[in-house]
Amino acid sequence: MTRVHRNVKQKSLVAVCLLLQIHCAIASAQNAPAAKIELGSTTARNGFKNEDEIRDKFNNWRTDVDSRAWLQAMDYRIADIVAVTASKPHGQKSDVTVAIRTKSGEHTERISIKLVSSPNGFNQIDKRWLSSYADMWQMPPEVVNALKFYVGETPPPTGSRDAQRMYLDELDEKTQQAVVEFFTTHKDQIISDLVAGDGEHAADWMMVTFKATNEPHWIIKPSAVAIRFYSDGPVAITKAGNLKLGRITMQRKGGDNGRESAKMLQFKLNPMLLFDAP
Repeated sequence: MTRVHRNVKQKSLVAVCLLLQIHCAIASAQNAPAAKIELGSTTARNGFKNEDEIRDKFNNWRTDVDSRAWLQAMDYRIADIVAVTASKPHGQKSDVTVAIRTKSGEHTERISIKLVSSPNGFNQIDKRWLSSYADMWQMPPEVVNALKFYVGETPPPTGSRDAQRMYLDELDEKTQQAVVEFFTTHKDQIISDLVAGDGEHAADWMMVTFKATNEPHWIIKPSAVAIRFYSDGPVAITKAGNLKLGRITMQRKGGDNGRESAKMLQFKLNPMLLFDAP
């Protein structure tokens, strides 16, 4: 084989390798969103399965050790209980509703449940369109307009570090102050709505189940305790350009392969912190 032929062959091999690398990179980029969506779907399925399990344990309260401990944590004396019926409501903040009949009468307990698989994991507690939150909390126009830039409903100006939206720390100082002041003034109501919901179907209790070990751990606290605990701390814009309300973080949802739902607002917290709540 001549030197010319060897050079041609080597260049051809290099070209093939480059094409393979490009193909792998494209495939990896295409698979990343799909993997993220599948992870979200798996998390949701596990959460629903966990809720079903807790409902069933309550319904087997006569023999189930955990459910009897939960009932005691909710200030019921086992000897006073006549019947327990648990169900899963739809479209409510509570994930499981427990009807408890005691010797003194009928009681209904609504429980919001968070499944955790990592001590440092964050859990979405609420997600809606900005317009829904604006109506719920009667946001002034200045704050609504600012958050439209934040979620990407209003296109960002040239120079924003994200072509699809602005971060809160990119807004002018007056607008940043208006956002912080609004959430500071209404923090109690906002966190109560996020953690427990409102109205007659609001959750009375918050339960966290930690299943990262062979022996699951759980804790159940009154919603009032959880609200007070997660409210602790100031309202501030973070270094990442999001908003921190005590121990809760507000973010743009993002992801979703660029669909419109990526522009929704979401609020997240670390459920494991509730184990340290007084």
